[in-house]
Amino acid sequence: MDLQNLARAVWERITPTTAPDPGWWVLLALAAALVVVAVPTLWRLARPAVTIVHELGHAIIGMLMGRRFTGFVVSGDMSGHAVTVGPRRGFGRIASTWAGYPAPALLGAVLVQVALQGWASTALFVALVVLVLSLVFTRSVHTVLAVLLSALAVGATWWWGSPSVTALVTLVIGVFLLIGAWKHLGAVITGGGRGDDPAQLAQLTPIPGWLWITGYVVVLAMCTWWAWTALGPQLF
Repeated sequence: MDLQNLARAVWERITPTTAPDPGWWVLLALAAALVVVAVPTLWRLARPAVTIVHELGHAIIGMLMGRRFTGFVVSGDMSGHAVTVGPRRGFGRIASTWAGYPAPALLGAVLVQVALQGWASTALFVALVVLVLSLVFTRSVHTVLAVLLSALAVGATWWWGSPSVTALVTLVIGVFLLIGAWKHLGAVITGGGRGDDPAQLAQLTPIPGWLWITGYVVVLAMCTWWAWTALGPQLF
């Protein structure tokens, strides 16, 4: 394939299309996402995707706040951390620390919206670019493997998937990230430690950790409601 044909093929795959008609595929996507979260083995395999988005949420907001992103790690136990360099205190540090838990929920809600509106291929392409670029900032072998496998899965779906398949997969990913965000937050609520984001935010501000957690619940609830405004009418 020459460069001109390759460019045409890429363009065709990033151009929005007509969304598939509502039907069984929406129920299938919702069921698939629920199964992945509910089955422990599948959850352990898929959970790194939630952690990657969590850490990139720290990184992106940190860079928007003028901090320098130097790398991130996804550990073997599926926890992770991102490092941004800048003032040890102040609004930028607070914003970048806060951004982790809302990131999967917000991205999940966005993917639910775009999957049902014909923008699935475009969204997968953007996700692929972000994942490939983030490889530069990985700081462990496990992190490289987690990001690389995620990029390969997204890239294969984007390049070879039909519009119906890309919409289905994008919706599965969106619902999975949204539920995964709640599951991650639930783990912090029931067994969070001093190194978790709410505890760090409590150290950076006069606001106690429980109030930061309450704020997370509100943000995740808003993301869930926004996703439901698109998904609900497809189901009932």
